[in-house]
Amino acid sequence: MPISTLQPTNRRLRYDAALLEATQQEMAQDDNVVVLGLGVDDWRGIYGTTKGLVDQFGPQRVFDTPLSEDAMTGVSIGAAMAGLRPIHVHIRQDFLLLCMNQLVNIAAKAHYMYGGQVSVPMVVRSVIGKSWGQGAQHSQALQSMFMHVPGLKVVAPSTPYDAKGTLIQSIRDNNPVMFVEHRLLHFTSGSVPEESYTVPLGKARVLAEGTDVTLVGISWMANESLRARALLTQRGISAEVIDPVTLSPLDMDTIRRSAEKTGNVVVVDSAWTTAGASAEILARLTEGGSAVRVARMGFAPTTCPTTRCLEDLFYPNPRSIASFVNATLGGPADWVPDAMDQDNDQFEFKGPF
Repeated sequence: MPISTLQPTNRRLRYDAALLEATQQEMAQDDNVVVLGLGVDDWRGIYGTTKGLVDQFGPQRVFDTPLSEDAMTGVSIGAAMAGLRPIHVHIRQDFLLLCMNQLVNIAAKAHYMYGGQVSVPMVVRSVIGKSWGQGAQHSQALQSMFMHVPGLKVVAPSTPYDAKGTLIQSIRDNNPVMFVEHRLLHFTSGSVPEESYTVPLGKARVLAEGTDVTLVGISWMANESLRARALLTQRGISAEVIDPVTLSPLDMDTIRRSAEKTGNVVVVDSAWTTAGASAEILARLTEGGSAVRVARMGFAPTTCPTTRCLEDLFYPNPRSIASFVNATLGGPADWVPDAMDQDNDQFEFKGPF
């Protein structure tokens, strides 16, 4: 079953604070949890997600690393095999390309290759998404590469509630988890209980119900899909919005039920579409026998530009999503929705941390 509704609470917390609180609570109750990564002990603390941890838990459990992603991933894997629960933080997912052998051939396979006698309980946090014209090498979203690998779980929550709950669940998992965070999500707010709680991996979240089309939004695109949903009301289109939350394993049951209800599915990804998460979702949907109309959106098929005007064309946005959905459902191809206040949400860059 999907996670159909958020747990009720009047307490609101930003996404970055939810990640920080999850880490604090797990470190407080388990001395084996350690945090490492370039800049995790900086006063700004990786968009605020590790802020103050070194003061609270000390430099032996929260420590900066050299600019050596491959070597430090090996250290994390070895520490996990020895009984620690490392959280290895990367300011950009692009940098994971430097440690693919460690992640794919060691972390993901050790449990299987040693007959279940070895576990690698580590979380690899990495940030994706647009920011300030960072261009081709600092704006990639490579989560589909890790979805391809058995032995790796891939998590990409869009709400602060799910961010806290899935991070705690990931830290407690005895297998390596790739935890994907879109930069813009760090500045969003939502209901988050103060107590420790877990959100199960492999369960999708129905963010809004609808009858005419299912929008599956991945990471930040779940938020953009909610904005597009509001714009689509100008055409009388009722959209259901689903956040997969976990990309591996995928909760296809929830997506399939929604698809059969609406008859139309559009997947909007925070990445390229070729061989991506959107392709996997739609392939499984059609392989399962669902007779629905399907389409997908994502990055433009080019490397990310640095200028703002080209960035606006490169990334899907609420208006382009709404236009695409309208055309997919047979509406006028030239329809562009009127702008709404929520369509213009912009966040001031506060980086690089």
